Amino acid sequence: MLVFNSLAFYVAPTSTNTTNHRKLDRFTFPKSRSTVLPDPSSFFSPNLITSPLPTNSFFQNLVIENGDQPEYIHPYLIKSSHSSLSISYPSIFSNTSFTQQIFTPDLNISVLNNPNPNQTHIVSSFSDLGVTLDLQYMRFFLIRGSPYLTCQVLKRALLSISTVHKIRAFGSNTSKNKYKINLDNGQTWIMYSSSPVSLTHDASTITSENFRGVIRIALLSKTDSESVLDRFSSCYPVSGHALFRESFSVRYRWKKKGLGDLLMLANPLHIRLLDDSSIKVLNDFRYKSIDGELVGVVGSSWVLKTDPVSVTWHSIKGVQRGSYPEIIDALVQDVKGLNSSNMATNSSYFYGKLVARAARLALIAEEVDHVDVIPKIKKYLKDTIEPWLDGTFAGNSFLYDKSWGGLITKQGSTDRTADFGFGIYNDHHFHIGYYLYGIAVLAKTDPIWGRKYKPQAYSLMLDFMTLRRGPNSMYTRLRCFDLWKLHSWASGLTEFETGRNQESTSEAVNAYYSVALMGLAYEDPHLVAFGSLLTTMEIHAAQTWWHVKEDDTLYGADFTRANRVVGIVWAIKRDSVLWFAPAEFKEIRLGIQVLPLLPITEILFSDVEYVKQLVDWSLPSLKRKDVGEGWKGFVYALEGIYEKEVALKKIRNLKGHDDGNSLSNMLWWIFSR
Repeated sequence: MLVFNSLAFYVAPTSTNTTNHRKLDRFTFPKSRSTVLPDPSSFFSPNLITSPLPTNSFFQNLVIENGDQPEYIHPYLIKSSHSSLSISYPSIFSNTSFTQQIFTPDLNISVLNNPNPNQTHIVSSFSDLGVTLDLQYMRFFLIRGSPYLTCQVLKRALLSISTVHKIRAFGSNTSKNKYKINLDNGQTWIMYSSSPVSLTHDASTITSENFRGVIRIALLSKTDSESVLDRFSSCYPVSGHALFRESFSVRYRWKKKGLGDLLMLANPLHIRLLDDSSIKVLNDFRYKSIDGELVGVVGSSWVLKTDPVSVTWHSIKGVQRGSYPEIIDALVQDVKGLNSSNMATNSSYFYGKLVARAARLALIAEEVDHVDVIPKIKKYLKDTIEPWLDGTFAGNSFLYDKSWGGLITKQGSTDRTADFGFGIYNDHHFHIGYYLYGIAVLAKTDPIWGRKYKPQAYSLMLDFMTLRRGPNSMYTRLRCFDLWKLHSWASGLTEFETGRNQESTSEAVNAYYSVALMGLAYEDPHLVAFGSLLTTMEIHAAQTWWHVKEDDTLYGADFTRANRVVGIVWAIKRDSVLWFAPAEFKEIRLGIQVLPLLPITEILFSDVEYVKQLVDWSLPSLKRKDVGEGWKGFVYALEGIYEKEVALKKIRNLKGHDDGNSLSNMLWWIFSR
């Protein structure tokens, strides 16, 4: 039975400096009793368990399984196990197949007088840009982009700092609140303390007298950086939040303690988008990273601003009128093939693709002035979407999981692998994005239907688009979107040594684009603005970290030479392989970063020179005998950006299309170049 609860709040950006709280009917899908989800109480503080919890966050490894796999907080990898926390300034290994940061426990921090050496860590708080980890007498403020690791020693304790290397030199200043540690691997670390402390050492371990206070540890990235680290060592961040108060911008604001200004590090995308005169960029203060060099920025509040992206129902440049007859012929045939009573799948992913495919046909019909087919498309969309919204689809359904605070599927509640792991919070924005596209189109063409199913539609959307925090929210804040990297992660509650990952940036773009379209359909300007912002950020991130140009220097030379697109971006790895295909299937690597083909695709692939490089790199793979026609289609679609007639001829000769694509859509694309 489906139930309605009181009110939910959707918080979205506005054109003013005030935050708008929009009240919506709160719709709850049927409650789930999952047999495969982990228990969150093992690692979260009891006061956090009553609120929806992150399921795709940068610190996810710390709260699943044994909580002892490394996580990347930029510029350091950290790992918590056996009542100690290890910090690594990772080296980078790169070849033609992958590039990866390697964790080495350069320093291990623990307390010697630990009464419970087997006790695990606890997450006592988390924010958009950091997490607080409690480990015995120590509280670590793990704030992303801090060049220091900050630890508050809560009770007087004997500290131990050990290393897998040998200590080559060790010394302090006269005040004994700054120590330099030179290791035989060439690294120099600096430790600052909030009050004087006496330290002793042997070949690989440093121990302290009883100490209570704050210690900060930083790697000296180069000799002339020491004065910078000294200058900003007294001010430390304890949390960081992202604020959405202006169109097409994000403001970072850190809560800090101590004296002086705050020093943080910015990734390459931050540097590109920084727009605030109140901060100072230290161009010579840098740390290496798999994401590109991290640059010092002074200031406790940043603004990241991007140019607006046009979110439109139809093609940006318009379809050539002379092509209408050919598109209409294909459209009539594609609509004729719609049959809601013969859906070949109960997978939430593949079913959603079929819904979105049909919705594309309706918009193409509008654009080429052949509205006669729209009634049949509308019926198909109603017949396929409604069962998922009212719970009557026999093959599967959406359920609400209270333990983590989000939607799962009926199949996924008992099988971790069903629906590509949707039941353990994998790929939520991918799957739901397709349904939202169909809902947006149907609500646009049939506003009465849209009003009827608005509560369900918004509940689906809020699963990965909620901004509100706390126990009064049904869903965790921005389930998939990483507010520091400015792109989404697709993997959920699964432990990976290389952290979170995302394969298909284009499906992530589709998710936020579909949210913006839903805002247009429901005349919700806040939803349009917020969906458009995340769409834009996801595009910027894809172009930064997934698209590999011939002259790029972000990754190693061997990897760059061999790859024009990354298969999977992990937190600390870039892979050429896909989850479902080897690296040599280049047409699939291209296609999974293109599908679904939409008006927004033109912006995602706006760099024509890069597109040509990508297509030239992919075309030889089409000579294999086992190449799927659908994957060929995406290569030809990009080829059409700069070789329209050549691509059109190839498209006309295709014998099939991806299950979320159609001949109508391919012709619409090529004739709107």
